[in-house]
Amino acid sequence: MSKIKAAITSVGHFVPPKVLTNFDLEKLVDTNDEWIRTRTGISERRVAEGGGTSDLAVPAVQMLLKNRGIGAEEIDVIIFATVTPDMFFPATACVLQEKIGAKKAWGFDISAACSGFVYAISLGAQLIETGAYKKVLVVGADKMSSIMDYTDRNTAILFGDGAGAVLLEPSSDEKLGVLDHKLYSDGSGGQYLYMSGGGSLNPPTHETIDKKMHYLVQDGKAVFKVAVKGMADVSEEILQRNNLTGADVDWLIPHQANLRIIDATADRMGLDKSKVMINIGRYGNTTAATIPLALSEWWHEGKVKKGQNLVLASFGAGYTWGAVYVKWAY
Repeated sequence: MSKIKAAITSVGHFVPPKVLTNFDLEKLVDTNDEWIRTRTGISERRVAEGGGTSDLAVPAVQMLLKNRGIGAEEIDVIIFATVTPDMFFPATACVLQEKIGAKKAWGFDISAACSGFVYAISLGAQLIETGAYKKVLVVGADKMSSIMDYTDRNTAILFGDGAGAVLLEPSSDEKLGVLDHKLYSDGSGGQYLYMSGGGSLNPPTHETIDKKMHYLVQDGKAVFKVAVKGMADVSEEILQRNNLTGADVDWLIPHQANLRIIDATADRMGLDKSKVMINIGRYGNTTAATIPLALSEWWHEGKVKKGQNLVLASFGAGYTWGAVYVKWAY
C-alpha cells in the first residue's frame, strides 16, 4: 500500500502597498542606505497602514484559492504561523476562517517566529499523510511594524509586513510533495531575540509601556552567529538524509533575514546564487511570511516546475530552525 504524501497544489502572497525605504529610515534613526544594504541586503520593506495580520493573509489566501479554482468552504484545516496575531485569542486562524468563509475548517496558530512557516508546513503535511484531511491551508504572515521600535536602528531596519500561503493536498504520486523535514529548537537562545511585554509574565502596564517592553528586542551579533550555522547545518542535513547534493537542488527557499546568512547557507550546500530565491532587498524580514512569499512570487513568474527539488530552510527566535524537502508536484 502506497503512503499518502502531501503536495503543495497552490500558492498566494500579499504585501501592503506602502513602501518604507532605507532613505525613509535615515529620517527616523541614525543610519544610512549604504550601511543597511551592505550589512543586510535590504533596500526597502512594506508597512501595513491599519488592520491586523489577518488582513494581510486574506488577499494571499484569495489569490491561492483563485489559482486552485476552489472555494474557501473546501478547506479542512487552517494552520496560521505568526508572532503578531491579531489578538492573543481567538486564534488568528479562526479570525481568518471567518473572513474568507472557510466554514468547514478548524484551525490554530503556531508561534515559532521566523521558523513558523517551516514548522507549520511540516505539521500540515503530516495531517494530510494521516488520510484524515484533504485540504490544509498553511499561512505565514506577520505585521512586524506593530512590534517595531522605530527609534532602534538595530531592529527597525530589518523587518517588514507581508503574507504568504500554500495549500496542501494528497499527492497523486508518492514521489512528489513534501518528502522530508527536520526541525529543531533551543530555548537557551530566547534571551537574544524576544518581546518581553504583553504576556502572562509581564502583562501590560504603564511601566511595561514606558520601558518599551512591547517591542521586539534582538542581540544581532549573537543571533547572526548561530543563525548562519543553524540554517546551513540543517540544510546540509536535509540533503544528506535524502541522498542529495547541491547539484540536485533546483531551488533553495531560505528565510529572508539577512543576505549574508542566505549566502552562507547556499555556499554550504554548494549552490549557485541563481538557484536561491532572494527577495529580501524589496521586503526585508517578514518573519513567518518570507518563505511562502518568495515561493509564490517565483511560481507566479513561471520559475517553479513540476519535479523540481526544493529546500525550504529557516532560523528564528526561540531559537527555532529547520528545513523541509519538497519535490514540486504541479
